Amino acid sequence: MINISPKKGDLLIAEPSILGDISFNRSVILLADHNEEGSVGFILNKPLEYYLSDLIPEITAEITVYNGGPVEQVNLYFIHTVPELIPNSIEISNGIYWGGDFNSVVQAVNKQELNQTNIRFFLGYSGWDTDQLHDELSSNSWILTENIYSSGIIERSSQTFWKEKMLELGGEYSIWSNAPEDPSYN
Repeated sequence: MINISPKKGDLLIAEPSILGDISFNRSVILLADHNEEGSVGFILNKPLEYYLSDLIPEITAEITVYNGGPVEQVNLYFIHTVPELIPNSIEISNGIYWGGDFNSVVQAVNKQELNQTNIRFFLGYSGWDTDQLHDELSSNSWILTENIYSSGIIERSSQTFWKEKMLELGGEYSIWSNAPEDPSYN
């Protein structure tokens, strides 16, 4: 179902037309917050070449870290599905939570209570000022859809997610699903 008004928990799918944008080309973003002051989201399908253990020495698990967006890329953020393990989490929607007590995260990861099926880490986030996201939606930079995966969104395939969404949208979008990332290769 395609929405025209964004809300927390929705997905933003990059239109094929934003080819030259290094940050957002072929991105699928989970909106973690949307209000009158602006919007915050995390890119779900851009894994980095880092593991959490590369960034946090006291963590022993090799959990992939993702590029959350171009804002504050020196900060680590996380979404998860286990608020009972991470106090002070904020519910985004449908069993997906944002943030919480990081010391609890470190302990739970090291005890193997948290893994890539129930938590995802990001360097940076995607952010929009007050009317910026509405303007970008109006100019067809994004396709706004409901998150039909609920809390299962964390387990979704990372690198093929945009292609899958193009196929789901069908019509002219399905043509883009097999196009090379750089059209000059075609």
